Amino acid sequence: MKLRSPAAPLLLPLVTLGIYTLVWNVKTKNEMNKTIANRIPTAWLLIVPIANIFWLVAYSRGARQFNGAGSTAGTFWLLALLGIIGEAILQARFNRTIRSGVASVASDASSTLR
Repeated sequence: MKLRSPAAPLLLPLVTLGIYTLVWNVKTKNEMNKTIANRIPTAWLLIVPIANIFWLVAYSRGARQFNGAGSTAGTFWLLALLGIIGEAILQARFNRTIRSGVASVASDASSTLR
């Protein structure tokens, strides 16, 4: 996963009228799918009213697995209730995980695939 500024998911949606939120979700989903065993479904589910909840739960599971800590429910509520603020917090967690060593996350994911 790429290091990104936590300010990007916080400020860019205001400038792009919310489009960056979708871009951020798709980019981080694709990058997580490359490193974790839990597959997050297509981001097209974000625009379907009830299916977006299913997608957010799957995304939260993936984020928990990628970060190796926290709870799925905590991540879900962080994103569902706080929106762009929750995304900025989650991006900071992603950055912390990446700095601590993405190789360990990728090797853990590949070992669970076998």
